[in-house]
Amino acid sequence: MNSLFTGLSAFPLTPLHHDVVDEAAFVHLVQHLASAGVDSITALGSTGSYAYLTSEERARVARLAVEHAGDTPVFVGVGALRTAHVLTHVESAEAAGAAGVLLAPMSYQPLTDDDVFELFRTVTERTDLPVIVYDNPGTTHFTFTTELYTRIAQLAGVASIKIPACPADPGQAREHVAAIRSALPNHVTIGISGDASAAAGLNAGCDAWYSVIGGTLPHPAVAIARAAREGRADEARTTSERLAPLWGLFAELGGSLRVVAAIAEHLGLASAQCLPLPIQGLTSTQRARVIDVLDELGLG
Repeated sequence: MNSLFTGLSAFPLTPLHHDVVDEAAFVHLVQHLASAGVDSITALGSTGSYAYLTSEERARVARLAVEHAGDTPVFVGVGALRTAHVLTHVESAEAAGAAGVLLAPMSYQPLTDDDVFELFRTVTERTDLPVIVYDNPGTTHFTFTTELYTRIAQLAGVASIKIPACPADPGQAREHVAAIRSALPNHVTIGISGDASAAAGLNAGCDAWYSVIGGTLPHPAVAIARAAREGRADEARTTSERLAPLWGLFAELGGSLRVVAAIAEHLGLASAQCLPLPIQGLTSTQRARVIDVLDELGLG
């Protein structure tokens, strides 16, 4: 198992200000995550709005992340619609000094399993950086099968697979993770996403948590991840359950991105309207609900 791809990987926002990357705010976020003790930082994930940025912006953000993360490893999202563009982003990640890359199968035309396999084959042949397979059908609209996991995991360089949320029931979660584990080589780690099910996934045997909330509120996420990894399953579960009002906002308000952006803006970690247009962010009424939940949880 590659220990680099274990523990809590925090996905920070890439805040914008007047439609320009707010470099100072991004650097502050990265430094905040590193000082909080996250195991790694994944810049330019979906929370980092990579799909909305130019190649130049993405290269600059990758450099800033590595420069300001200290000893914390940085992974960089490299997804794009065309393979040639993906390879350009991979080169930028290499030049920045990234420890690995996160690759999502982005599409406009629907992709087939063979399309996606060839994408990963091409990338792994062109870089020595370890690759994280990004499986998030909610954003990419592509659904991986366990069979495709198996094919891709045989490629040299594939180090981890970021899976969607797992079942909440502990027994079902263990069966789900075990089925994926049995299809993968021993060195490929399994990382859970979907913050509400992170504790369940970690307790069920996932090696990593690729975390949205960890990129803005790292301390409770670190607490959950460490409890699970140290065998304190009940503590991990109860800590996550205390955050249920926050997980509920993700479900109620159309996903996690707008909610974490509102949190970052409220906490002064980003300026108002920090998301790339046409994403509008939350309404004033919705923001008030977010603030109420933060106050209720003692996170405001």
